[in-house]
Amino acid sequence: MSRITPFTSPLLVGFDSMEKTLERIAKGNDGYPPYNIERIRGDASGAPERLRITLAVAGFSEEDLDVMTEENQLVIRGRQVDTGEREYLHRGIAARQFQRTFVLADGMQVLGAELRNGLLSVDLVRPEPVRMVKKINISVPE
Repeated sequence: MSRITPFTSPLLVGFDSMEKTLERIAKGNDGYPPYNIERIRGDASGAPERLRITLAVAGFSEEDLDVMTEENQLVIRGRQVDTGEREYLHRGIAARQFQRTFVLADGMQVLGAELRNGLLSVDLVRPEPVRMVKKINISVPE
Protein backbone atom coordinates (compact mmCIF):
# COMPACT_ATOMS: atom_id res chain seq x y z
CA MET A 1 0.00 0.00 0.00
CA SER A 2 1.52 3.31 -1.03
CA ARG A 3 1.16 6.39 1.10
CA ILE A 4 -0.15 9.60 -0.46
CA THR A 5 0.96 12.87 1.13
CA PRO A 6 -0.05 16.45 0.43
CA PHE A 7 3.42 17.07 -0.99
CA THR A 8 2.90 14.66 -3.90
CA SER A 9 0.83 17.19 -5.83
CA PRO A 10 2.47 18.11 -9.15
CA LEU A 11 1.82 21.77 -8.28
CA LEU A 12 4.18 21.63 -5.27
CA VAL A 13 7.59 21.57 -6.88
CA GLY A 14 10.62 21.18 -4.61
CA PHE A 15 8.76 20.54 -1.33
CA ASP A 16 10.05 16.99 -0.84
CA SER A 17 12.64 18.16 1.73
CA MET A 18 9.85 19.79 3.75
CA GLU A 19 8.03 16.47 3.94
CA LYS A 20 11.16 14.72 5.22
CA THR A 21 11.68 17.43 7.84
CA LEU A 22 8.12 17.09 9.10
CA GLU A 23 8.46 13.31 9.37
CA ARG A 24 11.73 13.63 11.31
CA ILE A 25 10.23 16.10 13.76
CA ALA A 26 7.13 13.98 14.32
CA LYS A 27 9.29 10.95 15.19
CA GLY A 28 11.61 12.81 17.56
CA ASN A 29 9.01 14.48 19.77
CA ASP A 30 8.92 12.93 23.25
CA GLY A 31 7.27 15.87 25.01
CA TYR A 32 10.27 16.87 27.13
CA PRO A 33 10.74 19.61 28.03
CA PRO A 34 7.24 21.11 27.87
CA TYR A 35 6.92 24.35 25.94
CA ASN A 36 4.56 27.16 24.96
CA ILE A 37 4.42 29.17 21.75
CA GLU A 38 2.75 32.56 22.02
CA ARG A 39 2.10 35.46 19.70
CA ILE A 40 3.12 38.87 21.05
CA ARG A 41 1.32 41.62 19.22
CA GLY A 42 3.16 44.67 17.96
CA ASP A 43 2.72 47.85 19.93
CA ALA A 44 2.05 51.49 19.11
CA SER A 45 5.78 52.29 19.09
CA GLY A 46 6.16 50.29 15.89
CA ALA A 47 7.61 47.09 17.38
CA PRO A 48 6.66 44.23 15.04
CA GLU A 49 4.55 41.24 16.01
CA ARG A 50 6.73 38.40 17.21
CA LEU A 51 6.54 34.83 18.46
CA ARG A 52 7.92 33.62 21.77
CA ILE A 53 8.81 29.99 22.43
CA THR A 54 9.10 29.27 26.17
CA LEU A 55 10.55 26.00 27.46
CA ALA A 56 10.36 24.78 31.07
CA VAL A 57 14.01 24.01 31.86
CA ALA A 58 14.05 23.79 35.66
CA GLY A 59 17.50 22.92 36.98
CA PHE A 60 19.35 23.94 33.80
CA SER A 61 21.78 26.86 33.95
CA GLU A 62 22.83 29.09 31.07
CA GLU A 63 25.96 26.94 30.58
CA ASP A 64 23.81 23.79 30.23
CA LEU A 65 21.74 25.20 27.34
CA ASP A 66 22.51 25.82 23.66
CA VAL A 67 20.20 27.77 21.35
CA MET A 68 21.14 27.81 17.66
CA THR A 69 19.73 27.93 14.19
CA GLU A 70 20.70 25.26 11.69
CA GLU A 71 19.44 26.03 8.19
CA ASN A 72 15.70 26.64 8.68
CA GLN A 73 15.47 25.09 12.16
CA LEU A 74 15.71 26.44 15.67
CA VAL A 75 17.50 23.84 17.79
CA ILE A 76 17.53 24.03 21.59
CA ARG A 77 19.72 21.54 23.46
CA GLY A 78 20.12 20.95 27.16
CA ARG A 79 22.92 18.95 28.78
CA GLN A 80 23.41 18.70 32.52
CA VAL A 81 26.56 17.20 34.00
CA ASP A 82 26.02 15.17 37.15
CA THR A 83 29.04 15.88 39.31
CA GLY A 84 28.22 13.15 41.82
CA GLU A 85 28.72 15.56 44.72
CA ARG A 86 25.11 15.25 45.84
CA GLU A 87 23.43 12.25 47.40
CA TYR A 88 19.74 12.18 46.51
CA LEU A 89 17.19 10.43 48.72
CA HIS A 90 14.58 11.13 46.05
CA ARG A 91 15.20 12.60 42.61
CA GLY A 92 12.00 13.85 40.98
CA ILE A 93 13.48 16.69 38.92
CA ALA A 94 14.62 15.42 35.54
CA ALA A 95 18.28 15.97 34.75
CA ARG A 96 18.32 14.33 31.37
CA GLN A 97 19.58 15.69 28.11
CA PHE A 98 17.15 17.01 25.54
CA GLN A 99 16.99 18.43 22.06
CA ARG A 100 13.92 20.31 20.89
CA THR A 101 13.70 21.34 17.23
CA PHE A 102 11.34 23.87 15.66
CA VAL A 103 11.11 24.33 11.88
CA LEU A 104 11.20 28.02 10.98
CA ALA A 105 9.43 29.55 8.01
CA ASP A 106 11.57 31.35 5.45
CA GLY A 107 12.66 34.74 6.74
CA MET A 108 12.12 34.02 10.45
CA GLN A 109 14.82 35.56 12.62
CA VAL A 110 15.78 34.88 16.23
CA LEU A 111 15.82 38.12 18.22
CA GLY A 112 17.29 36.64 21.39
CA ALA A 113 16.96 34.17 24.24
CA GLU A 114 16.47 34.74 27.96
CA LEU A 115 16.60 32.37 30.95
CA ARG A 116 14.53 33.47 33.93
CA ASN A 117 12.97 31.50 36.79
CA GLY A 118 13.54 28.13 35.11
CA LEU A 119 11.95 29.26 31.82
CA LEU A 120 13.94 29.71 28.62
CA SER A 121 12.25 32.19 26.27
CA VAL A 122 13.30 32.57 22.64
CA ASP A 123 11.83 35.50 20.68
CA LEU A 124 11.36 35.28 16.91
CA VAL A 125 10.26 37.82 14.35
CA ARG A 126 9.23 37.51 10.74
CA PRO A 127 10.11 40.64 8.79
CA GLU A 128 7.68 41.71 6.13
CA PRO A 129 8.63 39.82 2.99
CA VAL A 130 9.78 41.82 0.03
CA ARG A 131 7.34 41.21 -2.79
CA MET A 132 9.30 40.52 -5.91
CA VAL A 133 8.02 40.06 -9.44
CA LYS A 134 10.53 38.92 -11.98
CA LYS A 135 9.89 38.72 -15.70
CA ILE A 136 11.35 35.61 -17.29
CA ASN A 137 12.42 36.02 -20.89
CA ILE A 138 11.43 33.26 -23.26
CA SER A 139 14.09 32.24 -25.73
CA VAL A 140 13.09 30.87 -29.13
CA PRO A 141 15.79 28.95 -31.01
CA GLU A 142 15.93 29.73 -34.71
